[in-house]
Amino acid sequence: MGENILQLEAIKVRYSGLPVLHDISLHVDSGETVCVVGSNGAGKSTLLRAIMGTQRVFEGRVVFQGEEIQRLRTEAVVSKGIIYVPEEKMLFQPISVEENLRLGAYVLHDRGTIEKNLRFVYTLFPRLQERRFQAASTLSGGEQQMVAIGRGLMSNPTILMLDEPSLGLAPILVDEVLDTVRRLKAEGMTILLVEQNVREALDLADRGYVLQTGKIVAEGTGQELLKSDMFRSAFLGI
Repeated sequence: MGENILQLEAIKVRYSGLPVLHDISLHVDSGETVCVVGSNGAGKSTLLRAIMGTQRVFEGRVVFQGEEIQRLRTEAVVSKGIIYVPEEKMLFQPISVEENLRLGAYVLHDRGTIEKNLRFVYTLFPRLQERRFQAASTLSGGEQQMVAIGRGLMSNPTILMLDEPSLGLAPILVDEVLDTVRRLKAEGMTILLVEQNVREALDLADRGYVLQTGKIVAEGTGQELLKSDMFRSAFLGI
């Protein structure tokens, strides 16, 4: 893999004074797909929000391309190329698919780049091109997730962080969304993925971290984690 893009060094996060993340350290290198898995309430989404600056980091460092960013405002984090696709999707329901996508390019000022990115999103999601003039509210859950991911791609992210992209989707749509992540990985995109479909996520990831009650309890390649006895008994019931 390439150079180190993102590094968390012993970060601690609290809610209302109570610790939720304890000394979390992890890294993502250029071109890697890294997955964070764990049960509900383990702190996975909190971890992504801490990177984005929407959740305060009390101790430790968040380093992006060699620069500490844990005290930056969220807008500054986004402008550096860290894009977060939250599980809530947060689409603007009354406006069209294409208008939602173009909102993702607000940090860009070159019209040619914006149009090129839009073509790439439509290549990735042909269904969105077919529905580009429809209001986002008319789309299925799977299509709305495509818009959310596409909007994130519109700004040329240095790293794309996906929070539970398959949450609440029918099994066939789960496969479709995870296939999209595979295609982005094949394009060389750097991805940090939080995902509830543990086996599928680790199967596509280069490396993974297992989070339990705010602590990293295991790390390794996706295949190493899938084969470990601790992981198999805790997550796969084997």
